[in-house]
Amino acid sequence: MAHPYVKKISAVLAAHKNVSKAKGAKSYLLNQFDFFGIATPLRRSICMDFYKSHPIKNHPELTLLVKECFAEPEREMHYFAIELLGYHKNLWSRQTIALIEWMIKYNSWWDSVDSLNSHVIGKFFIQFPAHIKNYTFKWNRSNNKWLQRMSILFQLMYMEKTNTTLLTNYIEHCQLEEDFFIRKAIGWALRSYAYTDANWVKGFIKTHPQLSNLSKREALKNL
Repeated sequence: MAHPYVKKISAVLAAHKNVSKAKGAKSYLLNQFDFFGIATPLRRSICMDFYKSHPIKNHPELTLLVKECFAEPEREMHYFAIELLGYHKNLWSRQTIALIEWMIKYNSWWDSVDSLNSHVIGKFFIQFPAHIKNYTFKWNRSNNKWLQRMSILFQLMYMEKTNTTLLTNYIEHCQLEEDFFIRKAIGWALRSYAYTDANWVKGFIKTHPQLSNLSKREALKNL
């Protein structure tokens, strides 16, 4: 039996269902998830109103609701959970990392893990920097490609605060991976840092000939 909070937001989103858009969205993500078919701006507006009118009091409740939302079949419920966690930044603690790790691994695809990075992961590590090395190293060395992807991308918006030693270490460990999403992440991370230090990125490409062509193309796209 779903939590009343989850039932309520599911009903609110279902009232805006668009069958045609839902079919297209499902196809776009290779038929892995069902959709209500709600355009992102409208969905975010609906969800933001819901967050404000349905306050969450503590971390255990937040954890429960996030996990219950992720158990729902519609992908918009997963997006809701990700942005719900991001909205309640005031409830984050050192223990939140366990929930973040769970979310990376559960119902995973590029759309959810990248959204989680934007709304939560990158910001969490700024707030709790003591967790960075232990957790991102573990993610980088795991056999889970989504954890590996996040170890490479968590610094995406850090600009001059990017730890290039960690970035180098994590890319070098994954540079021979054949998975598309890992190779894409490497290129994306380098391309993002190029806005801060283009010469560093160019030098990195030159000294790492084993990087895939995909990673190199992505890295150099805007240079």
